[in-house]
Amino acid sequence: MSSWFSRVGLALILAATCAQTARAASYEFLAAPETDLNRVYRLDRATGEMGACQYGLTEGKVGATLCYQPGDGAGPQAQSEYSLIASHHVREGGVFRVDLRAGTMSICYVLNDTVVCTPPAK
Repeated sequence: MSSWFSRVGLALILAATCAQTARAASYEFLAAPETDLNRVYRLDRATGEMGACQYGLTEGKVGATLCYQPGDGAGPQAQSEYSLIASHHVREGGVFRVDLRAGTMSICYVLNDTVVCTPPAK
């Protein structure tokens, strides 16, 4: 009988660990393909919401992390399964946001002080 309780306890611990891992894996990060740009894009894999950050110099100090919030088209989309893909173009500052379920994609990039994305297309 105690063996059964041990197995049930172990199963509950594994289920809780898997649930925490699934929540922890809700974002994807990808560097812009442009070789002289230190920008990294952030994607919420469930909602498609985009953001980006890069390193900024400050005179006489360590520096700062400059982050860009979602702008036009980069906010939450319909719930789905999203991913990021970079082109291999060395001067491309944006990345592709793809909807793995719908098969659509849009290009996202920093424009002024926000991340913007084109409308999704197939």
